[in-house]
Amino acid sequence: MPEAASAAATRAAIGASEFDRDTAVTRRAPGVYDIDLSAGWTIISAVNGGYLLAVLGRALGDALPHPDPFTVSAHYLTASRPGPAVVRTETVRAGRTLSSGQASLFQYDDDGNEVERIRVLASYGDLDTLPDDVRTSAKPPAMPPMDQCFGAQDGPVPVDGSSAITDRLMLRLDPATLGWALGQPSGRGEMRAWFGLADGRDADPLSLLLAVDALPPTAFELGLKGWVPTVELTVHVRCRPAPGPLRVAVTTRNLAGGFLEEDAEVWDSADRLVAQSRQLARVRLG
Repeated sequence: MPEAASAAATRAAIGASEFDRDTAVTRRAPGVYDIDLSAGWTIISAVNGGYLLAVLGRALGDALPHPDPFTVSAHYLTASRPGPAVVRTETVRAGRTLSSGQASLFQYDDDGNEVERIRVLASYGDLDTLPDDVRTSAKPPAMPPMDQCFGAQDGPVPVDGSSAITDRLMLRLDPATLGWALGQPSGRGEMRAWFGLADGRDADPLSLLLAVDALPPTAFELGLKGWVPTVELTVHVRCRPAPGPLRVAVTTRNLAGGFLEEDAEVWDSADRLVAQSRQLARVRLG
């Protein structure tokens, strides 16, 4: 059975999927949450930055008076690893239409010292109250149909040990951005893919925080090897996504001094731009 059809046949409901279970936080005290970071969302040994953003996003959604992330800005301070972690949140301001808060995720190092892994500043609101007026020059990415794109099952895993997160995603890459997998990177710094969760769960505002950071890095198409750790990531959630697979397009225009930016757009099945992001990431040259 094709991957997309299999996911549809066993579709998990929002709130009852693997993503929901693995991002669930337990309130220990007001503003303090415990979580066991799952090894299922790792790239080699590091926990994926989009998954971490969803974890902190879920904690802030519980702590703040508004339900939906509008903008989330994260600084990744040290690499997170699977296992116990604590999230501490603080309400910065609670207004009528927007509330702002900050959150940090902590783990313990091998010597028992508490280490801050990621710090977030976010504004939350209610996406369902936004007006329908849209005036945009943005256009959905031009991509082949899903059955003409390629997933991890169609070729070797590009980085040893990086398959944990791909097993949890429905990711079908545009062949035009797959030159790196054939040893012929295009040099254009582009990556495009159909995106969903492997268990068929539809997207919601929280999973959009994962989607913007789930594709292979554009550095691969620039001819670089190895993973690209995120330094800072800002996500704007623009509207609640319609059911169905998402299309994600990521571009890099400037690699300099060992850093690059990645600009991502996420489009839903109704051709709406539902999320945008920009991140600064470090690359290993040579």
